[in-house]
Amino acid sequence: MKSSRNFHLHLPHLHHQGKKQTRDVPKGCLAIKVGSQGEEQQRFVVPVMYFNHPLFLQLLKEAEEEYGFDQKGTITIPCHVEEFRSVRCLIDKEMSLHHHHHHVGCFRV
Repeated sequence: MKSSRNFHLHLPHLHHQGKKQTRDVPKGCLAIKVGSQGEEQQRFVVPVMYFNHPLFLQLLKEAEEEYGFDQKGTITIPCHVEEFRSVRCLIDKEMSLHHHHHHVGCFRV
């Protein structure tokens, strides 16, 4: 079984994404798409710090299993939107406990 450490994230250069996408993605964040098969995908903007969290790494592992390493453009997470929202809330809650002075959050775009 592959370790999540083997997941190589190739971040697209922001200046190649177009003006609209770069304008609404704050520094230190990344836009992703979330949605399982048969469900309309929704776009989320998440802090890059998420990519170090075990729960998010599990979602990336599922994306790797579904799409492989060579996703082009926006990273797509193949889970239900509501499941992703629950995971996001858990990560935000955990990160805010570790960073009392700084609330970590993200939003749907």
